[in-house]
Amino acid sequence: MRINVFESGYFRDYTITNLNSARSKVITESYQFAHISTTVFISHKHDDLENLKDIIGFLEKEYAVKAYIDSEDPQMPKITSAETAANIKARIKECRKFILLATENAINSKWCNWELGYGDSVKFPNNIALFPFKSKGTSDAQYIGSEYMKLYPYIVYRSAGEKYENGKPIQEGYYIRTENSNGNTIVPLSEWLSK
Repeated sequence: MRINVFESGYFRDYTITNLNSARSKVITESYQFAHISTTVFISHKHDDLENLKDIIGFLEKEYAVKAYIDSEDPQMPKITSAETAANIKARIKECRKFILLATENAINSKWCNWELGYGDSVKFPNNIALFPFKSKGTSDAQYIGSEYMKLYPYIVYRSAGEKYENGKPIQEGYYIRTENSNGNTIVPLSEWLSK
């Protein structure tokens, strides 16, 4: 089985109930010697809370990631302002990686697009990726973010039995896929997170 766009609810087994640790500012120095592999700013539409809980749980449990989300961060201003944008820019810079939870809601959000644009300027090409999600019961062809997947690396799943272009077998797991004019490449998600 090969998955390029995940269906909403796919990571339900990983869901976490408390997002408080992801809402606190990332202090890079405190994670240097801990069991944290990396820090990730997760851009998301606040309406996508269920998928967000699943993804943070997945990244924390499988890859020892410290995720940061801006929703309900107590250090953010109560009313959205220029200070909010400045704080978000600082958080994106502080985290080593940037992932857009690329749901249809996020793709249509001006804030998520702004965060993606800023993430592009400071994280592209090696430290930015999409986590594409479609609505339950829809096909990949109906996913409205396909043009984003031609611009940015994105997370995919590959099952055992598939092969690289050179004929070597692909190990089952999650990868970062990059599409470019020279063809497509995949790198294990664990490797991408550790760089």
